[in-house]
Amino acid sequence: MFAANKRLVVCAVVAMGSFSGLAIAQQSAHPYTAAEYAQAEKFMQYNVNPLVYHGVERPTWLADGRMWYRDTGPDGVTYTLVDPAKKIKGAAFDQTKLAAAMTAAAGGRSFKADALPITEFQLSDGDKTVIVSAGGQKLRCDLSGAGVCTSVASTSAVKRPARGARPAGVPAGRGKPESVASPDKTKEVFIRDNNLWVVDAATGAEKQLTTDGVKDYGYATDNAGWSHSTGAIVLWSPDSKKVATFQQDQRKVREMYLVPVTNSHPSLQAWKYPLVGDENVTMIERVVIDVDSAKVVRLKMPPDQHRSTICDDVVCRGGDTTWDDVQWSEDGKTLGFVSTSRDHKQEWMRVADTTTGEVREVMGETSAKFFESGNNRVNWKYLPKSNELLWFSERDGWGQMYLYDLTTGKLKNQMTKGEGNVTQVLRVDEAARMIYFLGVGKEAGRDPYFSHLYSVRFDGSGMKLLTPENADHQIAFSKDGKYFVDAYSTAVQPQTAVVRDTTGKMLVEVAKQDISKLVATGWVPPTPITVKGRDGKTDLYGFLFKPT
Repeated sequence: MFAANKRLVVCAVVAMGSFSGLAIAQQSAHPYTAAEYAQAEKFMQYNVNPLVYHGVERPTWLADGRMWYRDTGPDGVTYTLVDPAKKIKGAAFDQTKLAAAMTAAAGGRSFKADALPITEFQLSDGDKTVIVSAGGQKLRCDLSGAGVCTSVASTSAVKRPARGARPAGVPAGRGKPESVASPDKTKEVFIRDNNLWVVDAATGAEKQLTTDGVKDYGYATDNAGWSHSTGAIVLWSPDSKKVATFQQDQRKVREMYLVPVTNSHPSLQAWKYPLVGDENVTMIERVVIDVDSAKVVRLKMPPDQHRSTICDDVVCRGGDTTWDDVQWSEDGKTLGFVSTSRDHKQEWMRVADTTTGEVREVMGETSAKFFESGNNRVNWKYLPKSNELLWFSERDGWGQMYLYDLTTGKLKNQMTKGEGNVTQVLRVDEAARMIYFLGVGKEAGRDPYFSHLYSVRFDGSGMKLLTPENADHQIAFSKDGKYFVDAYSTAVQPQTAVVRDTTGKMLVEVAKQDISKLVATGWVPPTPITVKGRDGKTDLYGFLFKPT
């Protein structure tokens, strides 16, 4: 998500690409020397990335409202902790002491203080104890004295059970068996032989949840389309008692044959894959399963297209999406979901009773060309507590949010208006009746590719820009929604990262990216340009890349 610190590097690579193209065109007139190629190679990504310091990478919010991030500088990696409530930041822990303690506990492996391979950590006992995950180990380290680390045994007694045969359509070497943990972490569901199973995380006891799954008609399978895995596609209810999933029917779908390019004898792969015009395509039959009783409730509706509102699969890769077109009520009694036509021109928002399987249609929308509910994120939200629905539509020519009555399916009001698109709804505050969303093209005179964060009330009033800087903003909200990290940059301006509250007030300046070492190599940023479109009126935004 936080790739803003890479923007300068990307520009450098593109500039190199432009220079290379010019070189090819002129090669016959000027054969380039090894020194000139070496000069060009200086600006390849693997050479320039290490020259950019203090970018905020993957900021992580802790449960107590603090945030930590990895800070890479000329002296190595440091772990910084930010406390927005106190408006302070500092070292997360004593890295020298921690490295020594980890080395003592590692049994032969040595850890360096400036290169700790920590992927996550938790703090307790007034920050005197840290639980770290590093190098495939999980250690509890007491830093109150000299520093002592002990191994943390897994809270699960589960030894990953054999998942059985690879689901049909999943090529060897693609994906790995994956189980999906319940919200309370007491259970995991997984696929075995086309059926769904559950395993108890404490005892390892397994139970079969479905029994009628067969080849090309299995439960929760992730093997339709180009993306494949052996993981289960399910959505747990908030109370960890039920899962929403589907039985996927590919029995009549024709096969696609592929031969991977290898250095040895290739192996023929066959996938179920419908082509344009095929009568039989992949369909899903939606079900809800009560995990304790293994009762399967099949929703009372015809089979659905294997589609999301933002891609041609039920789960979309490349963004932050999971099975977001299905959303539970807090009590687990109802399920809101959106069905999409094969051509993405029609959507139906429905609500199911998870006990009876009864389904009612709330509302729908038809688009003349193509419907999508956001950029890499589903924007519609099921709000049964207030009996409302947040809905995304481009019906007025821009991507906007609308508020519907969940009972009648009638439009209550349009929430966002004016030029520019809503791209991602990041947070919904039902109590305050407010949404927080990323938008583009809403600020006059600014590059319409720059993303900004806004807030607006459910009734459409009080829309506010929360990130005023003329730059592209990357946002990460805290778990309680009180604060957010804002990392902003442009192709010519290094990244600045701050923490703000939900009014947009800056609380802590986190980091400023240092590109002085990159500039010293001769790198220069591209030149932003604006030109008119063919109509003579529309501004087109771009960059002019010059050879170094």
